[in-house]
This record gives sequence, C-alpha cells and structure tokens, in this order.
Amino acid sequence: MTVLTEELTTPTLDAVEMETGRIPSEWLLEGQPNTRSKVLGKSPDQLASAVLWECGAVSYKWHYNQDEAYIVLSGEGFMTDEKGVERRYGPGDLAFFPAGTNATWRHPSHFRKVAVLKDTIPAPLRLGLLCMNVWNRVRRAFSRSEKAPAVFVPAQLRSLKQS
Repeated sequence: MTVLTEELTTPTLDAVEMETGRIPSEWLLEGQPNTRSKVLGKSPDQLASAVLWECGAVSYKWHYNQDEAYIVLSGEGFMTDEKGVERRYGPGDLAFFPAGTNATWRHPSHFRKVAVLKDTIPAPLRLGLLCMNVWNRVRRAFSRSEKAPAVFVPAQLRSLKQS
C-alpha cells in the first residue's frame, strides 16, 4: 500500500476505530453475523486495499469476489473448501484466496485479521495496462538520456542506413 487513508493516525491496530457490518443473512449458518472492519488504506488505482476485520463466534459460507491475502492477528478460523477439506488458521498464519473461491468458515470465538483485497480486472484491460506500463518505462528511460535517439532504430538498420 502506498497511500493510507487520512483517518488512520494511530500507531497500533488496537486503537483503530472500526465500523460495524454483518455477514449476509443468506450466508449465515450459525452464530452472530455481526462484524467490525476498517479500511486502512487503498492503492492509488483503487484496485487494492488493506482492511482490518473481525467477527465473533460464527459459522458462515463465503464467496471471495476479490483476491484476498491475510494474516490472522488473533483467534482461530476453520475453513472448509469446496472439496470438503478443512484447514485451521490461527495467529500468525497467512492465507490467500483467489477471487471466485467458495468456502465455509467456522470461528469458535473472536477472530481478527488484516487482509489485502485486490479487485481483478479483465484480461484485455490487463494487457492494455501492461503495454502502457512498458511504454512509460521506455519513454522515461529515453528521457533520462541526453544522447538517446528520438526514435529507436536497431543497430542492424543503422548500419544499413550508413552504407
């Protein structure tokens, strides 16, 4: 994250003022659907964000509509994937779930994490962004060099031109 929201002025996550939310009722299996979260920062392109998130004792289904990587700060969560395999996540554990993943979560008590969420962009737009980034790097490289030619001409063509 290169840009933090102005509201984040505390040196510790314990002091972050969080907003209330709820696990969607159609996803709730058991327990209290109440959550608390706070967006800690967003990338300049608004495609990625860092979020502090917590919940109490609850079991629910979850669909990841964004890529999500996180580290568990406290509590534990038991995630069952679409194949029925259960994994435990506890303090210090890292996880990554690509967009499109479906899971069932069970938290026996309080659970807290910091997550990095990233929106996916369609392949044609990714290609366009890649081309634009390459073009900008080439342009910057030539603008830093006083001897750089205005147009890139391969050495083989320059030697033919001089003959």
